[in-house]
Amino acid sequence: MEYGFTTAAYVVASVLFILSLGGLSGQESAKRAIWYGIVGMALAVAATLFGPGAGNWFLSLVMIAIGGTGGWLVAKRVQMTEMPQLVAAMHSLVGLAAVFVGFNAQIELGRVTRLIAEGVPVAFTGFAALLAGKTGPEIAMLKIEVFLGIFIGAVTFTGSVVAFGKLSGRVDGKPKKLPGGHMLNAGALALSILFGILYFTGVGPAVFWLILITLLAFFIGYHLIMGIGGADMPVVVSMLNSYSGWAAAAIGFTLGNDLLIVTGALVGSSGAILSYIMCKAMNRNFVSVILGGFGGETGPAAAIEGEQIAIDADGVASALNEADSVVIVPGYGMAVAQAQGAVSELTRKLRAAGKTVRFAIHPVAGRLPGHMNVLLAEAKVPYDIVLEMDEINEDFPATDVVIIIGSNDIVNPAAQDDPNSPIAGMPVLEVWRAKQVFVSKRGQGTGYSGIENPLFFKENTRMFYGDAKDSINKLLPMID
Repeated sequence: MEYGFTTAAYVVASVLFILSLGGLSGQESAKRAIWYGIVGMALAVAATLFGPGAGNWFLSLVMIAIGGTGGWLVAKRVQMTEMPQLVAAMHSLVGLAAVFVGFNAQIELGRVTRLIAEGVPVAFTGFAALLAGKTGPEIAMLKIEVFLGIFIGAVTFTGSVVAFGKLSGRVDGKPKKLPGGHMLNAGALALSILFGILYFTGVGPAVFWLILITLLAFFIGYHLIMGIGGADMPVVVSMLNSYSGWAAAAIGFTLGNDLLIVTGALVGSSGAILSYIMCKAMNRNFVSVILGGFGGETGPAAAIEGEQIAIDADGVASALNEADSVVIVPGYGMAVAQAQGAVSELTRKLRAAGKTVRFAIHPVAGRLPGHMNVLLAEAKVPYDIVLEMDEINEDFPATDVVIIIGSNDIVNPAAQDDPNSPIAGMPVLEVWRAKQVFVSKRGQGTGYSGIENPLFFKENTRMFYGDAKDSINKLLPMID
């Protein structure tokens, strides 16, 4: 009966997780998709607690209470601007959990094997019973699963910690490598495989080899992500998401947990697909992302001529009142200033005045895919006027006014004009082709990639300096 209930619950939870992922593809279905995921996870936890081999009720309930309370507090405190680093932090926990489960599996395997060899009459239960019933080839396969789970989990843990540090500003966003670069990573990988073979063949103490493998994997994760430039962190986050999924899937095989295998595969494959899509959007090579070490400096950048010309709110409002078509390009600066509400009100007033208003969303705007879409949906901006880069790029020449709110790298013409630029070849929003461009930003600083933007020096561009929310609020009473 227990097995039947658990299997049925796992099947339903798997379906709910798939529906949740599918629903996240659209803004209108995203809320429903979140609830699919919540119900699926609640069902999975309940089935695990009440399923075969369950025990340690008090400890389980205490852990659930601590984890649930911690998650609730974090969710209440974290702002949308901090969501990318929160995601990276969650990935690190998944990786660390995979490491702990892998070590626990090996320790339990050693205990069961020793008791059976000594002929001690013991009625094994739970995971121990599963191990006791395994044949020699099955135990060999189990060791491979443990190795993969620990190795991928350890890489995910330290890599995610570094990504969290870079995204939150606690670690320098510039790429840094130790002398030897990728050769160090390759050497650590080779040693990990060697120690893995020694672990598989039973030479020496198994836990000792696993400890060495873990330490090497920790180094690989750290060194890989430290070698990646800050501008490419959105790709790194999705890549680490994929790593955490494969680590979970490997541990699912170890534990014989079908739901963990399915969930890990969903997360791993979706993260890999998202990484590929983002690499394509940024003109990056997928293999180089997996290996780490892109986003660094290239040759000398092209010289920028001209000067940045500032404009006040009266000038921007006058241009908006005379315009027929307006495109708004939101970026991370809008999120930091929490200006989405003011932007939504500006949009409402402009549309009420009979103007065509649309939003241009770059695939990697902000620090996380879909970051801007979520903020605009939260501010009740109509879905049908929020367009992707490919849908709107051809319309800029016919656009009267473009307002850029906190965006920099995604509107940088150097991606097309300067082959030595770190973002050379990256598809960008071609806003400079519009009649007038207004850039709302705090000051004259560079973007997340740390490079200057020639757009700010063009003749049809004016700089609207100040906090994005305050700047937009100044425009509202001036719109006829």
